[in-house]
Amino acid sequence: MLFWILAGLAVYVANVLLPAALFLPREGVVAHLGGRDNLPDPDLLTGRARRALRNIQESLPVFLTLAVLALVLDGADMGQAVLGAQIWVVARIVYIPMYLISFGPLRSVAWTVGVIGNVIQVMALV
Repeated sequence: MLFWILAGLAVYVANVLLPAALFLPREGVVAHLGGRDNLPDPDLLTGRARRALRNIQESLPVFLTLAVLALVLDGADMGQAVLGAQIWVVARIVYIPMYLISFGPLRSVAWTVGVIGNVIQVMALV
């Protein structure tokens, strides 16, 4: 399970860095050294990356809570918990590019699959 927790955190870090990686070449380093009070609106791709980041910020705490509970609770079905964690991580990896290219149907499927991964984790705890 620890591997999947770390993998989930790595996906989150990639999500955190992505908007800046897309925005920085357009604005340059100097614009980001100060208080960032006068940054222009993001372009389309950067805006999508920021929204994808907000989405994982909502999803990650649930994933991490369920994963840690599986580690500490006696009687948790670890195999099922790991399966749910694997599903969540892979779904989040698929979700990011689907959001960036604005492929709504597959993005929604990836989001739903991630939720299913969380449900599987819950089921492992009961």
